[in-house]
Amino acid sequence: MEPGFDEADGAAPLTAPAPELRTSALRRPARIDALIDAIVPLTLEAPVSGELVLSHLPPSRRAGTKVLLIEGLDTEAGQWEAPAAGRRYGELQAAVQLASRSGALNEIEYSEFVQKIQAFADGVGAVPDFPDMLDVVGRARELDTFAGPLDAVLTVTLRANNVAWSVGYVQQCAQRLGFVAGAVPGRLVLPAAEEGAPPLLVLSFDPQAALADEPQAAAVRECTLSLDVPQSDEKAEPFPAWHDAARTLSDDMDATLVDDQGQPVTLHAFAAIGTELQKIYRALALRDLAAGSTAARRLFS
Repeated sequence: MEPGFDEADGAAPLTAPAPELRTSALRRPARIDALIDAIVPLTLEAPVSGELVLSHLPPSRRAGTKVLLIEGLDTEAGQWEAPAAGRRYGELQAAVQLASRSGALNEIEYSEFVQKIQAFADGVGAVPDFPDMLDVVGRARELDTFAGPLDAVLTVTLRANNVAWSVGYVQQCAQRLGFVAGAVPGRLVLPAAEEGAPPLLVLSFDPQAALADEPQAAAVRECTLSLDVPQSDEKAEPFPAWHDAARTLSDDMDATLVDDQGQPVTLHAFAAIGTELQKIYRALALRDLAAGSTAARRLFS
């Protein structure tokens, strides 16, 4: 029987969305990192309470599209941390992310950051030491120039050879490989082994089919399997997982693997992609931004 609607009748549909980021009780918020942030020391005359710091935090933790972070040096633990009630801080520091997938930090965003941090500093009685705007923007552009060519998201499309698939059939085939329902309709994810990490792989299809009143009667003719390279630790072997999942799904679903130009993806093409991927991994590691690291995940987000 062709992989169509009848075979899917017995499938166990994945109707309960699972979170795409598996959280952990030990997961900590993003930390300021000199590799990707412009840092502003905030000098205090005397230690301040966590409650005071929290009460004056900017209502929006962004400057334009860039993440804004504030940390305090705990007087007892002697460690930098996100502000928390019940703590006392002898020093404070703020930072804004220099670049992301939305581009480099620009002058307008940096000015917004300065305004927000100045207001925060006035509220807690701190004196900020802002770096020169031209220096910060220059660093941001250099980081963005470096990151741009390394921002790889691998995608391959599975195109039905004959009978269109039902939503349940797609879910059934993906479930056998460990995929679970994502947070949005038409999205299945292969969770990473690491707690709190982004999904290793994403299988997506037409969300309208997933939202149909009778999803088992909605025709799906294409699915896209993707791997966000900078977001996944190389040690987790995400590329072999992507390649194997693509081949297995294409066999199980009677599909042809095609690229974004609609051309069949051959074994030779997969090998060439793997070779280029190694170059990306090495370039990121040399910059201390190894794929899957906290800094890399922030930079490529």
